[in-house]
Amino acid sequence: MPQRHSKNNNDLAFFTYEEKRKLGYGTQKERLGKDSIKPFDACCLCLKPFIDPLCCPKGHVFCKECIYECLLAQKKDIKRKLVAYEAQQKQSKEDEEEKRLQQRARELESFDRQNHSAVPTESSSNHGSAPGDRNNFHGANSVKTTSFEEEALRTMKAFWLPSATPDAPVKVDAPSTDTTCPEGNEKLKLKSLFPIQFTEEDKNETKNKNFETSYICPSCKVTLTNTISLVAVNTCGHVFCKKCGDKFVKADRVCLVCNKGCKEKNLVPLEKGGTGFSAHDDKLEAVEFKHLGSGSGLGLVKPAPKGI
Repeated sequence: MPQRHSKNNNDLAFFTYEEKRKLGYGTQKERLGKDSIKPFDACCLCLKPFIDPLCCPKGHVFCKECIYECLLAQKKDIKRKLVAYEAQQKQSKEDEEEKRLQQRARELESFDRQNHSAVPTESSSNHGSAPGDRNNFHGANSVKTTSFEEEALRTMKAFWLPSATPDAPVKVDAPSTDTTCPEGNEKLKLKSLFPIQFTEEDKNETKNKNFETSYICPSCKVTLTNTISLVAVNTCGHVFCKKCGDKFVKADRVCLVCNKGCKEKNLVPLEKGGTGFSAHDDKLEAVEFKHLGSGSGLGLVKPAPKGI
């Protein structure tokens, strides 16, 4: 069955919406499906079921090995940037000192030229010197390049001359010495991470005997999924559903599993993915801007169809 007429290339004076999508130019938006959403029991870095999970104060869950490697890599990168920044600062100071010495030398040369320009030097009286020597005195008709012209030629910004092409110095800004969370981009230190513990479902008591590990709330015994909001107690690490956390843990100020005291500020909401439904989560749309045109060759590639 042929396509609709609105999806065909026409001879209109403007681009239709479908033609813009075929060109792949501009801001493209695609709705994310359920397969593109991270489950609540997956690491934010490796996107696999977490091993020895650690949680940040904002509720992002990582594998212990993944977050340690991430923070270590950030510290190495910060150290490298600090070395580059210090080298740039040292080089800039040396350049300023060199410019100051050159300016001082030019001032002395100008003063000497003003006081001795009319008197020929001792070397100029030597008849055995070369006739094309620029440092010798040859009379008023001789062509001699002054220091001002040499300075003008040296500092002339002429991009069409290879010798006078200005070089753009690579400027390195002062790096931040704080490590950040790879998911939330907020400041994160290793000591602010705390381990969390999920209560596994007993497969002997349920009929669902699949190979995947499922977790339940230790209070109401509800199976945890992306549809349920979760909270973790940062003092002991036990995870509850938000309903039980607000109703029991916050009210009694004690963990229901280990009877360890806690306060309202110790309840950390865990970040989780959505379910694919439009009314459940806000982060369900991917936006990307592409500088593409008809000459790139990618305009012939038909973009992925929109999700439901």
